[in-house]
Amino acid sequence: MHPLSGDARLPRYQLLRDHLVEQIANNRWRPGEAIPTEAALSAEFDMSVGTVRKAVDALVAEGVLERQQGRGTFIRRPQFQSSLFRFFRFETVSGERVMPESRILSIEPVLAPSAVAQALGLPTEAEVIRIIRTRLLGAQPVLAEEIWLPRQTFQPLLEVDLNQKGPLLYPIYEALCGQVVASAEETLTAEAVDAVHARVLQLPVDSPVVVIERLARDYAGKPLEWRRSRGHAQHFRYRIDIR
Repeated sequence: MHPLSGDARLPRYQLLRDHLVEQIANNRWRPGEAIPTEAALSAEFDMSVGTVRKAVDALVAEGVLERQQGRGTFIRRPQFQSSLFRFFRFETVSGERVMPESRILSIEPVLAPSAVAQALGLPTEAEVIRIIRTRLLGAQPVLAEEIWLPRQTFQPLLEVDLNQKGPLLYPIYEALCGQVVASAEETLTAEAVDAVHARVLQLPVDSPVVVIERLARDYAGKPLEWRRSRGHAQHFRYRIDIR
Protein backbone atom coordinates (compact mmCIF):
# COMPACT_ATOMS: atom_id res chain seq x y z
CA MET A 1 0.00 0.00 0.00
CA HIS A 2 1.29 3.42 -0.90
CA PRO A 3 2.21 5.35 2.27
CA LEU A 4 -0.08 8.18 1.22
CA SER A 5 -3.10 6.03 0.40
CA GLY A 6 -6.08 7.29 2.32
CA ASP A 7 -9.26 9.23 1.80
CA ALA A 8 -9.08 10.21 -1.86
CA ARG A 9 -11.29 13.22 -1.15
CA LEU A 10 -8.53 14.84 0.90
CA PRO A 11 -6.01 17.17 -0.79
CA ARG A 12 -2.59 15.62 -1.42
CA TYR A 13 -0.88 17.96 1.02
CA GLN A 14 -3.33 16.86 3.74
CA LEU A 15 -2.51 13.20 3.11
CA LEU A 16 1.18 14.05 3.37
CA ARG A 17 0.61 16.08 6.54
CA ASP A 18 -1.21 13.11 8.12
CA HIS A 19 1.53 10.69 7.05
CA LEU A 20 4.33 12.92 8.35
CA VAL A 21 2.67 13.38 11.74
CA GLU A 22 2.25 9.61 12.07
CA GLN A 23 5.95 9.15 11.28
CA ILE A 24 6.85 11.77 13.89
CA ALA A 25 4.65 10.04 16.47
CA ASN A 26 6.36 6.73 15.61
CA ASN A 27 9.79 8.28 16.22
CA ARG A 28 11.14 8.38 12.68
CA TRP A 29 12.53 11.75 13.77
CA ARG A 30 13.07 12.70 17.40
CA PRO A 31 12.12 15.99 19.09
CA GLY A 32 14.74 18.61 18.33
CA GLU A 33 15.87 16.75 15.18
CA ALA A 34 15.64 18.21 11.67
CA ILE A 35 13.33 16.62 9.14
CA PRO A 36 14.57 16.16 5.54
CA THR A 37 14.49 19.17 3.24
CA GLU A 38 11.37 19.88 1.22
CA ALA A 39 13.25 18.78 -1.90
CA ALA A 40 14.16 15.46 -0.27
CA LEU A 41 10.57 14.90 0.89
CA SER A 42 9.35 15.82 -2.58
CA ALA A 43 11.54 13.09 -4.08
CA GLU A 44 10.62 10.53 -1.41
CA PHE A 45 6.88 10.95 -1.85
CA ASP A 46 6.81 11.86 -5.53
CA MET A 47 5.09 15.19 -4.88
CA SER A 48 5.77 18.72 -5.97
CA VAL A 49 7.82 20.92 -3.65
CA GLY A 50 4.79 23.21 -3.39
CA THR A 51 2.61 20.38 -2.07
CA VAL A 52 5.30 19.38 0.42
CA ARG A 53 5.63 22.99 1.56
CA LYS A 54 1.89 23.21 2.23
CA ALA A 55 2.06 20.06 4.36
CA VAL A 56 5.06 21.38 6.29
CA ASP A 57 3.38 24.78 6.68
CA ALA A 58 0.35 23.07 8.23
CA LEU A 59 2.53 21.28 10.80
CA VAL A 60 4.40 24.50 11.59
CA ALA A 61 1.06 26.25 12.17
CA GLU A 62 0.00 23.40 14.48
CA GLY A 63 3.23 23.70 16.49
CA VAL A 64 4.51 20.23 15.57
CA LEU A 65 7.39 21.65 13.50
CA GLU A 66 9.39 24.84 13.75
CA ARG A 67 11.53 26.54 11.11
CA GLN A 68 14.93 27.83 12.16
CA GLN A 69 16.37 30.46 9.86
CA GLY A 70 19.27 29.08 7.86
CA ARG A 71 19.20 25.70 9.62
CA GLY A 72 16.09 23.86 8.47
CA THR A 73 12.81 22.58 9.90
CA PHE A 74 12.84 20.77 13.23
CA ILE A 75 10.52 18.69 15.38
CA ARG A 76 9.40 21.08 18.11
CA ARG A 77 9.84 19.86 21.67
CA PRO A 78 7.05 21.34 23.82
CA GLN A 79 7.95 22.75 27.23
CA PHE A 80 5.60 21.78 30.04
CA GLN A 81 7.75 22.66 33.04
CA SER A 82 6.16 26.10 33.41
CA SER A 83 2.58 24.81 33.30
CA LEU A 84 2.20 24.63 37.06
CA PHE A 85 3.27 28.24 37.42
CA ARG A 86 0.35 29.41 35.29
CA PHE A 87 -1.98 28.37 38.10
CA PHE A 88 0.07 28.09 41.29
CA ARG A 89 2.60 30.34 42.96
CA PHE A 90 5.31 28.22 44.55
CA GLU A 91 7.90 30.43 46.22
CA THR A 92 10.40 30.44 49.03
CA VAL A 93 9.91 32.85 51.93
CA SER A 94 12.23 35.25 50.09
CA GLY A 95 9.91 35.23 47.04
CA GLU A 96 12.08 33.05 44.78
CA ARG A 97 10.09 30.79 42.46
CA VAL A 98 10.80 27.09 43.05
CA MET A 99 9.75 23.81 41.44
CA PRO A 100 8.16 21.50 44.02
CA GLU A 101 9.90 18.20 44.67
CA SER A 102 8.27 15.02 43.39
CA ARG A 103 7.54 11.93 45.46
CA ILE A 104 5.86 8.85 43.99
CA LEU A 105 3.62 7.32 46.66
CA SER A 106 2.47 4.35 44.58
CA ILE A 107 2.53 2.96 41.04
CA GLU A 108 0.44 -0.07 40.15
CA PRO A 109 -1.45 -1.74 37.29
CA VAL A 110 -5.23 -1.52 37.68
CA LEU A 111 -8.36 -1.82 35.54
CA ALA A 112 -9.39 1.56 34.16
CA PRO A 113 -12.39 3.22 35.79
CA SER A 114 -14.91 4.35 33.17
CA ALA A 115 -13.88 8.03 33.30
CA VAL A 116 -10.22 7.10 32.79
CA ALA A 117 -10.99 4.70 29.94
CA GLN A 118 -13.10 7.36 28.25
CA ALA A 119 -10.40 10.04 28.61
CA LEU A 120 -7.67 7.76 27.24
CA GLY A 121 -9.82 6.29 24.46
CA LEU A 122 -9.55 2.76 25.90
CA PRO A 123 -12.12 -0.03 26.32
CA THR A 124 -13.86 -0.09 29.69
CA GLU A 125 -11.72 -1.88 32.27
CA ALA A 126 -8.65 -1.87 30.03
CA GLU A 127 -5.38 -2.29 31.90
CA VAL A 128 -3.84 1.02 32.94
CA ILE A 129 -1.07 2.19 35.24
CA ARG A 130 -2.08 4.45 38.11
CA ILE A 131 0.56 6.67 39.68
CA ILE A 132 -0.14 8.52 42.91
CA ARG A 133 2.30 11.37 43.36
CA THR A 134 2.72 14.27 45.74
CA ARG A 135 4.65 17.48 45.13
CA LEU A 136 6.32 19.11 48.12
CA LEU A 137 7.83 22.41 49.15
CA GLY A 138 10.25 21.36 51.85
CA ALA A 139 8.28 18.83 53.88
CA GLN A 140 4.91 20.39 53.05
CA PRO A 141 2.75 18.66 50.40
CA VAL A 142 1.29 21.25 48.02
CA LEU A 143 -0.08 19.03 45.21
CA ALA A 144 -1.68 15.60 45.16
CA GLU A 145 -1.72 13.95 41.74
CA GLU A 146 -3.40 10.92 40.19
CA ILE A 147 -1.81 9.96 36.86
CA TRP A 148 -3.27 7.33 34.53
CA LEU A 149 -1.43 5.71 31.59
CA PRO A 150 -2.23 2.85 29.16
CA ARG A 151 -0.36 -0.15 30.57
CA GLN A 152 0.58 -1.66 27.21
CA THR A 153 2.41 1.54 26.21
CA PHE A 154 4.00 2.33 29.57
CA GLN A 155 4.82 -1.12 31.00
CA PRO A 156 8.56 -0.23 31.49
CA LEU A 157 7.56 2.25 34.23
CA LEU A 158 6.53 -0.67 36.43
CA GLU A 159 10.07 -2.07 36.30
CA VAL A 160 12.02 0.93 37.69
CA ASP A 161 12.09 3.12 40.79
CA LEU A 162 10.58 6.35 39.46
CA ASN A 163 11.66 8.27 42.55
CA GLN A 164 15.27 7.80 41.40
CA LYS A 165 14.57 9.25 37.93
CA GLY A 166 14.01 12.93 38.73
CA PRO A 167 10.98 15.18 39.28
CA LEU A 168 9.68 15.39 35.67
CA LEU A 169 7.76 12.45 34.23
CA TYR A 170 7.65 13.40 30.55
CA PRO A 171 11.41 12.91 29.98
CA ILE A 172 11.03 9.49 31.66
CA TYR A 173 8.16 8.56 29.34
CA GLU A 174 10.41 9.41 26.39
CA ALA A 175 13.56 7.69 27.66
CA LEU A 176 11.94 4.46 28.90
CA CYS A 177 8.85 4.10 26.70
CA GLY A 178 9.65 6.09 23.55
CA GLN A 179 6.53 8.22 24.11
CA VAL A 180 6.73 11.98 23.56
CA VAL A 181 4.03 14.27 24.96
CA ALA A 182 3.47 16.83 22.22
CA SER A 183 0.35 18.65 23.43
CA ALA A 184 -2.06 18.77 26.34
CA GLU A 185 -5.47 20.14 27.22
CA GLU A 186 -6.05 21.41 30.75
CA THR A 187 -9.31 22.04 32.59
CA LEU A 188 -9.41 23.90 35.89
CA THR A 189 -12.09 23.54 38.56
CA ALA A 190 -12.37 23.91 42.35
CA GLU A 191 -13.76 21.58 44.98
CA ALA A 192 -13.88 20.83 48.69
CA VAL A 193 -11.15 18.29 49.37
CA ASP A 194 -12.26 14.77 50.32
CA ALA A 195 -10.79 12.73 53.17
CA VAL A 196 -8.30 10.81 51.01
CA HIS A 197 -6.70 13.88 49.41
CA ALA A 198 -6.98 15.91 52.62
CA ARG A 199 -4.71 13.34 54.24
CA VAL A 200 -2.16 13.55 51.43
CA LEU A 201 -2.20 17.37 51.40
CA GLN A 202 -2.30 17.61 55.21
CA LEU A 203 -5.43 19.77 55.05
CA PRO A 204 -8.71 19.70 56.96
CA VAL A 205 -11.47 17.82 55.11
CA ASP A 206 -13.59 20.17 52.94
CA SER A 207 -10.78 22.73 52.59
CA PRO A 208 -10.86 24.45 49.19
CA VAL A 209 -8.54 22.99 46.56
CA VAL A 210 -7.99 23.79 42.90
CA VAL A 211 -8.15 20.82 40.52
CA ILE A 212 -6.33 20.71 37.18
CA GLU A 213 -7.24 17.90 34.80
CA ARG A 214 -4.79 17.36 31.97
CA LEU A 215 -5.11 15.13 28.93
CA ALA A 216 -1.73 14.75 27.23
CA ARG A 217 -1.35 13.53 23.63
CA ASP A 218 1.40 12.44 21.27
CA TYR A 219 2.22 14.16 17.96
CA ALA A 220 -0.54 12.23 16.18
CA GLY A 221 -3.11 13.31 18.77
CA LYS A 222 -3.40 9.92 20.52
CA PRO A 223 -4.07 10.24 24.29
CA LEU A 224 -1.05 9.19 26.37
CA GLU A 225 -1.79 10.38 29.90
CA TRP A 226 -4.70 11.65 31.95
CA ARG A 227 -3.90 13.30 35.26
CA ARG A 228 -5.76 15.10 37.98
CA SER A 229 -3.75 17.47 40.20
CA ARG A 230 -5.21 18.93 43.38
CA GLY A 231 -3.46 21.91 44.95
CA HIS A 232 -3.84 24.13 47.99
CA ALA A 233 -6.13 27.03 47.14
CA GLN A 234 -3.73 29.33 49.04
CA HIS A 235 -1.13 28.79 46.29
CA PHE A 236 -3.57 29.32 43.45
CA ARG A 237 -3.08 32.17 41.01
CA TYR A 238 -4.31 32.84 37.51
CA ARG A 239 -2.38 34.97 35.10
CA ILE A 240 -3.03 35.81 31.47
CA ASP A 241 -1.78 38.49 29.14
CA ILE A 242 -4.58 40.23 27.23
CA ARG A 243 -3.55 42.33 24.28
